[in-house]
Amino acid sequence: MKLITLTILSLLCINCYSQQYSKSWKDLNYANDTLKYHNLDIYLPKERKASYPVIISIYGSAWMANNMKGADLSVLGNPLLDAGFAIVTPNHRSSMDAKFPAQMNDIKAVIRFVRANASKYQLDTTFIGITGSSSGGNMAAMAGTSRYIKNYTIGKMSADLEGNLGLFTNYSSSVDAVVDWFGPTNMLVMDSCGGTNFIHNSATSPASLYIGGPIQENREKTLLASPITYINANNPPFLIFHGDKDPVVPHCQSELFYQALQKAKVNSQFYLVPDGQHGPGVQKEPYLKMMVDFFVTELNKPKSKAK
Repeated sequence: MKLITLTILSLLCINCYSQQYSKSWKDLNYANDTLKYHNLDIYLPKERKASYPVIISIYGSAWMANNMKGADLSVLGNPLLDAGFAIVTPNHRSSMDAKFPAQMNDIKAVIRFVRANASKYQLDTTFIGITGSSSGGNMAAMAGTSRYIKNYTIGKMSADLEGNLGLFTNYSSSVDAVVDWFGPTNMLVMDSCGGTNFIHNSATSPASLYIGGPIQENREKTLLASPITYINANNPPFLIFHGDKDPVVPHCQSELFYQALQKAKVNSQFYLVPDGQHGPGVQKEPYLKMMVDFFVTELNKPKSKAK
């Protein structure tokens, strides 16, 4: 298990900071406590403006790390900074700290914090996008499909997705656009839809540890932690990337997710990256440029709702 975790982290954590920003704030606590897993950083582009549209970037760690904020800044963050977006990089609780839906409560608290503190940190919250890799992709997609959904019940199991963390529970946790990089989207079928030798149904798999038990023995909770469950016509636009040689999360996860988005008539795009592994070969040009172009396009669309 430890070897698997280290492998996933080594594929996703490329922590090389180049100075692509003009101003930053580090270790801001979004939950009104003193816990490091509730800290976030904010970076502003080099181009100086009164305020900047926002992208929240969630690291991938198989839900096993609680202090990796900014790990993907050089990969995902810098191209977005260059395009004029402010980047918010939050920590969140690991599966060792708490089980689902705690991590989604964290991410929704981050979004509310951003809205509530927009003027303080030069943020233009008429547009908030979100992105993430692997487990971060799962949570970014969850934030998108479950926007406007506070609680959800499947059978006898319910999940409080919104939570009540922090001082700003009266603010919206909705997002305007999502880029999902190879995230798990229907964890019940990760083994059965094929494509990898990774055993997600194991009681010690990252998904099972995140849920709090073997996923096939906790089917309702597993579906509650799967963004495909919440797809509806009110979802924001999605852009999805997945490598066709991903050895960890089978690419059928993104294929099934995209098909469900299309069926619900959600504005969505999907790119299956030839020879892409779990990170390497996927988060490269031209796909990073596609991400930037997608967020810029969505930013420039007329706003249908006040934020």
